[in-house]
Amino acid sequence: MMKFLKGIKSPLLISAVMLLICGLGYPLLLTGISQIIFPHQANGSLVMIDGQNVGSELIGQDFTDPRFMKGRPSAVNYNTYTQEDKENGNYTGVSSGSSNYATTNPELAKRVKADIEKFLSENPSINKEDIPTDLLTASGSGLDPHISLASAVVQIPALVETTGLPEELLEDIVKKNTQGKSLGIFGEETVNVLKVNLEIVKELGLAEQASE
Repeated sequence: MMKFLKGIKSPLLISAVMLLICGLGYPLLLTGISQIIFPHQANGSLVMIDGQNVGSELIGQDFTDPRFMKGRPSAVNYNTYTQEDKENGNYTGVSSGSSNYATTNPELAKRVKADIEKFLSENPSINKEDIPTDLLTASGSGLDPHISLASAVVQIPALVETTGLPEELLEDIVKKNTQGKSLGIFGEETVNVLKVNLEIVKELGLAEQASE
C-alpha cells in the first residue's frame, strides 16, 4: 500500500500544480491583462446609450422598423424571442448557428424567395439582380452584426424615404461605421448595422423621445 501511495504521489502533485497554473493562474492572468489593455473588448464590446446597454458591437440584432437598416438573415433570429415564444416552447435557450440547408433544399429556396420579395417591397427602387448576396444568405453563427458595404449602400434610397434624412447624411453615417479589410488586404469592407441605426436614432431624436 505504501509503495502504491509513493508511486502516485508525484503524478498527483504534478496534476495539482498544473491545475492551479492552467486552470486558475493562467486564466486570471489573461483576464487581468485584457481588462487593463482591452477593457472594452474584454467586457463584450457593449454599446451604451445614456448608461443603458443597447447591444454589442459583436452581436447582430433584428431591426423591423422601416426607418432602420436591416442586417443579414438569421437562422436563430439573432437569439431574440418573445414572451409568447417562451410560453409555447419555441424558445430553446441561447444558441447560434445556421440552418445548414443544402443548396438543393426546397426550404432554402423558399426562404430566399421570401427574403427577396420582402426586400423588394421595402426597397422599390432596387432591382432583384442588384440585391447583394449577403442580404440573402445567413451567416454561419446567425449573429453576424455586419453587412457588406454594398448591402448598406443599396438600402440608402429606402432609408431616405422612411427617415426623411438627406441622402448625403446617410452616406456619411455608413462611411463612418465602415470597417476596412483586415490588415488592409483580407476580406472586404463591412458595415456595423447596429452602429448605423444608433446614428439614425440620434439624428431622428428618438432617444430623447423615449426618455421623455
